Amino acid sequence: MIRFSLICEHDHEFEAWFRSNDDFDTQKKRGFVDCPTCGSHKIEKALMAPAVSTSRSQEKMALAMGEAQKQALAQLKALAQKVRENADYVGDKFAEEARKIHFGETDPRGIYGEATPEEAQSLAEDGVEFMPIPSFPEDRH
Repeated sequence: MIRFSLICEHDHEFEAWFRSNDDFDTQKKRGFVDCPTCGSHKIEKALMAPAVSTSRSQEKMALAMGEAQKQALAQLKALAQKVRENADYVGDKFAEEARKIHFGETDPRGIYGEATPEEAQSLAEDGVEFMPIPSFPEDRH
């Protein structure tokens, strides 16, 4: 999955996930992509850096939360924990291991670890399906 930063004709910015660049193009042509603020279907991709979790410097973001956001955050934390409990940690070998699994060089299994933006881009170009999992302050030791 690839996360795109999008912008509508009225300069409303938002993000959305797609299987590939072609998937975005197809959904846009069919009128399935619209601005959550104004409903416009005139959407373009905005420039953005890949969002990849690494052990290096992390971008800081603040969020004032209402009850719905607190519930969503709790669900996101539970999902990240479940992934970690049911997958093998491969550290900075994530791209290498994901590629081996994708090309059938090793038995399929769930893995998680770190990847550079360049490695993530290369995996996406090779058709390897993956997604970033969130890292929360309490996850860091």
